[in-house]
Amino acid sequence: MRTDRLDAELSRLHAEQDFSGTVLVTASGRPVFEAHVGLADRACGVPIGSRHRFALGSVTKVFTAAAVLSLVAEGAFTLDDPLAPILPPDRRPGTLRPDVTVRHLLAHTSGIADYFEEETATEAWAEEFAALWHDRPVYRMREPADFLGLFGDLPPYRGPGERFQYSNAGYILLGLLIEEAAGTGYAAAVDARVFAPAGMDASGCFAADEVRPDVAVGYLRPSAPGEPWRTNVFAVPAASGPDGGSFATAADLDRFLTAYASGGLVPPPLLDEALRPHGDIDEDAAMGLGVYLLGAGEDRAIGAEGADPGAEALIRHYPAKGVNTVVLSNVNDSAWTVDAVLRDMVTGS
Repeated sequence: MRTDRLDAELSRLHAEQDFSGTVLVTASGRPVFEAHVGLADRACGVPIGSRHRFALGSVTKVFTAAAVLSLVAEGAFTLDDPLAPILPPDRRPGTLRPDVTVRHLLAHTSGIADYFEEETATEAWAEEFAALWHDRPVYRMREPADFLGLFGDLPPYRGPGERFQYSNAGYILLGLLIEEAAGTGYAAAVDARVFAPAGMDASGCFAADEVRPDVAVGYLRPSAPGEPWRTNVFAVPAASGPDGGSFATAADLDRFLTAYASGGLVPPPLLDEALRPHGDIDEDAAMGLGVYLLGAGEDRAIGAEGADPGAEALIRHYPAKGVNTVVLSNVNDSAWTVDAVLRDMVTGS
């Protein structure tokens, strides 16, 4: 597998767009490419290394989905159970339709209203997301239930099952479902059901005010020439939640991809269902149960992706190739470019 184009692209992005992050590629469990570019802490000049944990944005949703499916496997509920009878009235939207099921939420086909609508977000999405917290301080957003006030009274967009529409709010509800069924907080449930069995010892659902080593600081670009870089501390919720915000190293994400694809986290019958298309995203992508399905045939990839202000992450597993790819960044605007190069490199396009 030739990596010269990837090396050149990382150098260009670092020089032209201040790309900062980690890229890891493994084949049959062995590293074939690893690069660390830029700074984990710009104030102290700390370079990024393999030990650094990055914020993952919505990659977290695939962990939420895996935890939900583990509860399905245990018989706590089924994929086609309606959500409303499971959650107490004070822990679900007052506008939740009785026909919205667990499957609808996992596949982003529930039709419920969202608290941040990604379909209508502009190129300035990072600023638009940060604006959510102007009147609702980020330090108040620590538990899944804290988000209900953002969408719980909004009418649904449409009936469940009509079409795919990406939903952060749907995964908040799945986090509440996990808490109800597991009898623990969301973070503890994901630790026990996903991170521990996958061997993700460096990963976690961290809060912004927790002092933890080797966490790459998320950065927002200068608002004007000559202005300083800023951290994302006021632009994202104070703690990780079921729709985004967990942290992991590239090596841990490689372990997750391997464990997930091999049936180590989700039993094979349920895994087959998770990897079946449940809604079309575009001509090249579909949504399974919390997992992206990209391409077809021997070029098919499964995985997850996410972005927050000051964070971008993309993880892919290519079953026919035995290849995992991980792209992590603590700035915006470059990770998808890197992922496109990786897809070409792996598929031979």
